[in-house]
Amino acid sequence: NAVIGRYKLIVQNTSSGSSSTANLGTFVLLFNPWSSGDDVFLPNKAECEEYVLEEFGIIFAGNKHHINSFGWNFGQFQEDILNICLSMLDRSLNYRQDPATDVSHRYDPKYVGRVLSAMVNSNDDQGVVLGNWSGNYEGGKNPSSWTGSGEILQNWKKSGFKPVRYGQCWVFAAVLTTALRCLGIPTRTITNFSSAHDADENLRVDEFYDASGNHLNRGADSIWNFHVWNESWFSRSDLGPSYTGWQVLDATPQEESGGIYRCGPASRNAIKEGDIDLDYDCPFIFAEVNADCMYWNYDPTNGKNTLMFSESTVIGQFISTKAVGRDDRVDVTNDYKYAEGSTKERDVFKKARKKLGLEDKFDPTAAKPKEIDQKPDISGKFKVAGTLQVGKDLNLILVLANLTSNDKTVQVNMTAWSTVYTRRPVHEIWKDSVSVNLAPQEEKQFPIQIPYTEYQEHLTTDNTIQVTALCHVAGGIQVLVHRDITLDNPDIDIQVLGEAELNKEVDVEVIFTNPIDMEVMDCVLQVEGSDLLRGILQIDVPPLKAGEKSRTKFKIIPSERGLKHLLVNFSCDKFADIKAHKIINV
Repeated sequence: NAVIGRYKLIVQNTSSGSSSTANLGTFVLLFNPWSSGDDVFLPNKAECEEYVLEEFGIIFAGNKHHINSFGWNFGQFQEDILNICLSMLDRSLNYRQDPATDVSHRYDPKYVGRVLSAMVNSNDDQGVVLGNWSGNYEGGKNPSSWTGSGEILQNWKKSGFKPVRYGQCWVFAAVLTTALRCLGIPTRTITNFSSAHDADENLRVDEFYDASGNHLNRGADSIWNFHVWNESWFSRSDLGPSYTGWQVLDATPQEESGGIYRCGPASRNAIKEGDIDLDYDCPFIFAEVNADCMYWNYDPTNGKNTLMFSESTVIGQFISTKAVGRDDRVDVTNDYKYAEGSTKERDVFKKARKKLGLEDKFDPTAAKPKEIDQKPDISGKFKVAGTLQVGKDLNLILVLANLTSNDKTVQVNMTAWSTVYTRRPVHEIWKDSVSVNLAPQEEKQFPIQIPYTEYQEHLTTDNTIQVTALCHVAGGIQVLVHRDITLDNPDIDIQVLGEAELNKEVDVEVIFTNPIDMEVMDCVLQVEGSDLLRGILQIDVPPLKAGEKSRTKFKIIPSERGLKHLLVNFSCDKFADIKAHKIINV
């Protein structure tokens, strides 16, 4: 339980009544997950290897229909990273306000984790990374172009500790992973799909649509396609043994906690059991994986909101992390909540509402007011037809079914918007409306095609599109059909041309074929890899005509033996941040 950080080591020599001291130098004391007395003790050796010593990680993204992943270079043992992580502690608000008290708390992983969750974002304290979710990243780097934490942390120090532009959730989570692993706290990244941002702490998120089916940017609540946070492993002497283990920390600046943008540590067991009155920030994290959704139709003429429907099982799906010792996805949803739809899950939800003093407030999933009692006359869904790839036309099928034994006339207003991964609409790319007659119990399919030429210039670097159909049923309630689409980038291939040996040059070739029938320009290849090359290699690649293949060669000199990861990121004017990684056995 000693305070972590930099120590001076001095030897005192006393002989025949006189004494002299000699300064032997400095050392840095870290948390020790291998030591059974330590708060961060992790009994499983393979987990210590992965969650403390491993410098490479896999981060999951996309959406619940279509999970994808990319590599990340945490690089916690690379040059100067330890010094920078100690600087993060010394530049925190707590240290600036009262250095002695701050340092005296640094024996405690929950204190250090909470301080770093504030310092990784730049809000409040000139921390490491400035967030930007606008879709416009001028004046900085697009969040999806980073491939590792090292460059970000080095840039922060080099600029005189000015926030690095720009980050989004996985960048904050990855940088926090680097800092915590560097200090000896076992840490991993977690991706939650259909993640709720419940701004008003009522365990419910509200979404608003207009009569044309446009998803409106109204209200502070939102449902993100995915959100990435961290789990760190340590004991919770403040809460008791049943809350020891994985603790949720989140450095993405979403809501203030005690007046500062930080989040956690919240015991994962407390989240699962609905004990959301325990420290820290449990209600927000509970909502991220459990909130109920309310979908409203907003009428701008009178400012009236009409509830269309509510759902209690869509939030918090496929909660994912990288497997120990492998690049596979492991699903940890059951560690956050009981099975959706089970009575136990609803009981925990009610318990959480009670702890927040919400039991008397309108609960859409319990007491159903009249407007929800009315059953919809039709159902609808979007099906994907064909491949979901940037550069190809987007083909969908809207399936509408009449659930009644009467004829139904339906006016369908459809829109498609480019979005960022938080589902914030950025630009309309397509709209259409159609009037449909459905015989009793009839199902009809309507093919939709959104050509590449229509969405190409408005697509964000997240490659995400939200398609909605608002169905106005004559004499019935409105039905909202929506789907979030994530398009895949084309592939890129990495070839190592020869044996990788310690301190010897070896050639690497990166191959990319332009898959679209127009020229791509402004092509840049970015390469990094801990113990394979120093810093970041950036190579300008000539423009590629339609169907043309580029082969880009460069040299690496491995500086350590073992399994190492090379990460590449290829960008051009038509494709943003195509990522690949390769394991190289040195």
